[in-house]
Amino acid sequence: MKSHARAVVVGGGVVGVSTLYHLAKKGWSDVVLIERKELTSGSTWHAAGLLPLFNLSYSVGQLHKYSVNFYEELQQETGMNVGFSKVSNIRLARTKDRWDEYMYYAGIAETIGVKVNILTPEQVKEIWPLCETDGLLGAIQHPDDGYIQPADLTQALAKGARDRGATIYRNTTVTAIEQQPDGLWKVTTDKGEITAEHIISCTGSFARKTGEMVGINIPVLPVEHQYIVTEPHPAIQERRRQGLPEMGVLRESDSAWYMREEAGGLILGPYEVGAPVCYVDGPSAESEYELFQEELDRLMPHIETAIARVPAFGEVGIKKVYNGAIAYTPDGNPIVGPAPGLKNFWLNEGHSFGITAAGGAGWQLAEWIVDGEPTVDLMGVDPRRFGPYATEGYLIAKNEEAYANVFTMHYPDEERSAARPLKTTPIYDKLKKLGGVFGSVYGWERANWYAPEGYELPESEKGVGADVITNHNYAPALDDGRYVEKWSFRRSNYWQHVGNEVKNVTQNVGVLDMSPFAKIEVSGPGARAWLESIFANAIPKKRGRITLAHILTPAGGVKAEFTIYEWAPGRFYMVSAGGLEAHDHDLLWRLAPKDGSVTLQPITQKYGVLVLAGPKSRDLLKKLTRTSLENKDFPWLTAKQISVGVATAHALRVNFVGELGWELHHPIEMQNYIFDKLMEAGAEFGIKPFGIRAMVSMAVEKSYRNMGRELSIEYNAYESGLERFIKPEKQFIGRDGLLAYKEKGLKWNFSTLEVKGTTDVDARGSEAIYNEAGQVVGRVTSGGYGWRVEKSLALAMLNPEHSAIGTRLKVKILGSLYDAEVVGESPFDPDNNVLRA
Repeated sequence: MKSHARAVVVGGGVVGVSTLYHLAKKGWSDVVLIERKELTSGSTWHAAGLLPLFNLSYSVGQLHKYSVNFYEELQQETGMNVGFSKVSNIRLARTKDRWDEYMYYAGIAETIGVKVNILTPEQVKEIWPLCETDGLLGAIQHPDDGYIQPADLTQALAKGARDRGATIYRNTTVTAIEQQPDGLWKVTTDKGEITAEHIISCTGSFARKTGEMVGINIPVLPVEHQYIVTEPHPAIQERRRQGLPEMGVLRESDSAWYMREEAGGLILGPYEVGAPVCYVDGPSAESEYELFQEELDRLMPHIETAIARVPAFGEVGIKKVYNGAIAYTPDGNPIVGPAPGLKNFWLNEGHSFGITAAGGAGWQLAEWIVDGEPTVDLMGVDPRRFGPYATEGYLIAKNEEAYANVFTMHYPDEERSAARPLKTTPIYDKLKKLGGVFGSVYGWERANWYAPEGYELPESEKGVGADVITNHNYAPALDDGRYVEKWSFRRSNYWQHVGNEVKNVTQNVGVLDMSPFAKIEVSGPGARAWLESIFANAIPKKRGRITLAHILTPAGGVKAEFTIYEWAPGRFYMVSAGGLEAHDHDLLWRLAPKDGSVTLQPITQKYGVLVLAGPKSRDLLKKLTRTSLENKDFPWLTAKQISVGVATAHALRVNFVGELGWELHHPIEMQNYIFDKLMEAGAEFGIKPFGIRAMVSMAVEKSYRNMGRELSIEYNAYESGLERFIKPEKQFIGRDGLLAYKEKGLKWNFSTLEVKGTTDVDARGSEAIYNEAGQVVGRVTSGGYGWRVEKSLALAMLNPEHSAIGTRLKVKILGSLYDAEVVGESPFDPDNNVLRA
């Protein structure tokens, strides 16, 4: 065994070998892969090999697109047959909701360049003559995908990697991984030791065991997945004798199964409710090519619907049932990126669709390791989207839930119920009594909207599910048994109630619990100089001023966004999005000087945040504090520590809704007192709580940007319209790349659109935007109905030549084209007169 390598990949499944291949392709020939048994002997060998391009995530969709294109190129490069059968993939729709989902996806596909065909039931019958089409509304087809032979693909990747100088050690078990004082990693195996600058964990079912070696929790647990292989069917054999094309991969999403031809017979792969996690304590040391006992009883509802849709499936015997482990994460997306808190330790784990994702994940992780950044925004798969709350019990509940929901509708307003409530603020029960309907972010419960007292969905809508087996289009019942929310891609039942919340904030005063904000204190003698060196914006020299600042990539993309306030001399209070806590704090840790001049102290759970907003917020707060709240004493974008009754809070005159107001950042143990005082003092002013959905509606009206949407590593900060937050006269991370990119010419312009003619639908994000010639010229990043301006709005990234105010465009929403016009930024209160009131 070599004594040193630039990078060591641990794990020889398709994901690990793809990572090795792409590192070698980037020019790192001194890379090594270590596999405890034979390549593919974990979960790769029993995978069905499907290549579904369908994914509602913009970033994951790009990874899948790369994989499908790359596998064909790999076959030509290596001369090895990877068994790629490009037979297409057909997804059936039985319900209007499912059709909406497909039409929403088609917009994503168009913006990333994936071809999607729309099929009638008659066309489905032509392609799949054994399929009964009764009850179908239609289908979508990916003509460019199908399935592949996982073992053949892995061996081709291995050959391609070796041809570029990479080394693979099989039958070699890693027993320990530890980082040395000089920063190098030492990998101990049963065949010797090897040091490396970088370690990449691609260990599948062993992920948590690998994490234990280096002291981290990798939020991956496998779930048992079964699929059935039948004996040959005469009709399929006859088609082959006639030289007819293979019928392709058929997916009845509403019954949660896929089906394809296999050796003259059929494969049926159901995703059932009740499939258990496995390997909670890790596989055994000798585990290889391992399967579990089949459990056909769990699959019977799916088998019955499969026979009804494809009667031929019920006419042949079962040849083999595979029941093997597939790695899962709580949200079903893989984990690709740096391990939090560790230098040069990378994760490529949790791949429930590992064959499809392996190529793209290996490609982007290699870009990240070698060049310092990926080229695709991987926020949706970043390991740091989960926090310390994702422990064993949480993973068991959420991963089983994720598996059961693979085929269910992924509504934009969906909030899954497993492992909840987990993290609650002190006033959680009070907000529930006021009608709060909650969602979850980073384990925290947040009120999305408020149902009026006694409100309930009409009887006709209860239990009417879009999915045949799971009835998945309405939220779980409240504690008292009432159903109050129906999920949809369109304006749903809560739409008007959210509008009422916005109106009350605009006319009176509202209160919003934003305690899940990520919070950290940065202090020390070097704190100010360090912050100046990393952020594109200047750090206010005067205490009490608030600034919004961004950390950029070397190329000038946006990596993180913080609100910064110096709340004591040399002590900076920094706030960022609650869902990005692990990501943002890990980023700061990686950038912080190691000489002791800067101290980072995460304080998210020490402080709550209550947002007070509306034209009467000043009058309300005056009743609770002696501090002058007048503009001359407390202007916009400033902060002070104030008394709130007998409690204390740092009052920040800033918010994400564009109204007069303050964020009250307070010791969490004082939250009940402060909330009660606000509600008591605010009664005469019409105070009511409002939720996240009202906040989002108001934020769109102000053209406010969000990380992962308008702000991304894929967009230069100037493209995202951040000019006023960039100080090019000073040095900061990414400055030179930012300016060089701008000099070449921007490819995108952040813009706001008014969408016309909508009655029951709004843009949500990822919809394609067209010019009058029918060419795609941009994509929606966020959208919704603006209750204050009474217009449907969309935030978007547009080609510069189509971004001038007044430009007429079209937006495709759920398959229909709507007229749109580019309007000025901040349709509501463009001069910020309300904010500054």
